[in-house]
Amino acid sequence: MLDADVPGWWQRLGLPGLIDVHTHFMPKPVLDAVWRYFDEAAVNYGRPWPVQYRGSEDERVEQLRALGVRRFTSLVYPHKPGMAEGLNAWAADFAARTPDCVHTATFYPEDSAPSYVRAAIERGARIFKVHVQVGDYDPRDPVLNEVWGMLSESGIPVVVHCGSGPLPGHHTGPGPFGEVLAAHPRLTAVIAHAGVPEYAEHTDLVEQYRNVYLDTTMVGTDFLNSLCGPARVEVVQRWGVLEDRLVFGSDFPNIPHAYAHQLEALERFDLGDEWLRAVCWANPSRLLGVE
Repeated sequence: MLDADVPGWWQRLGLPGLIDVHTHFMPKPVLDAVWRYFDEAAVNYGRPWPVQYRGSEDERVEQLRALGVRRFTSLVYPHKPGMAEGLNAWAADFAARTPDCVHTATFYPEDSAPSYVRAAIERGARIFKVHVQVGDYDPRDPVLNEVWGMLSESGIPVVVHCGSGPLPGHHTGPGPFGEVLAAHPRLTAVIAHAGVPEYAEHTDLVEQYRNVYLDTTMVGTDFLNSLCGPARVEVVQRWGVLEDRLVFGSDFPNIPHAYAHQLEALERFDLGDEWLRAVCWANPSRLLGVE
């Protein structure tokens, strides 16, 4: 399937389009640095990671719209202290001038985090993103306890990259974030990439906590399967049972394959059209409050 076929794909399912909870828009210097990192993927991953969508910010927004993506995010994330508040200001401005982008924010374990997270919520943030591996921090850091509590009380979802793929970190895996959930069991969390490669263990968290979701970002694609191994059949079957707890994500624009291939990968799970409709529209629509 080609990108030009994507509108026909969701139209066949009777959907009004797609909602993508895992897309990245960032200040240009930050995104350029991310792309340089992927350009060196042969060193980091042992194979090339050719970013497919390198156009200007306006071009990338229009590419999503042409695909029929009705709502998307600007998942930003800091890798050091003193960075998150500036990213939040940029993301708020981007959402204000891009009405189909859901207002996104982030945080880092630092003393100022509760203050700027509260400010982001008051300003209208509707989703947060944290990256445990890139940030290289423990999500159980006591300085974040108030932040997790605020998000838990607000019901605002937070996309958490806590799986050990495609590269492990000092605090990745289901254990550290699982302890955060144990302390904040009402937290609305979206585990990025379905927790690759610990698919089964992160699915356990979804079954244990009613507000935890998995996103499908790169899951089942040829690239991720070859890099980290595919999800076992019995795990995919569990995802079929958890139909209302998976949400569509792509990792656009930083993906090493066509956008359409993510939809092909989901279809290859053979979980049925109703499951695809739930994952690609109904669940993310409910999660993000999209009418």
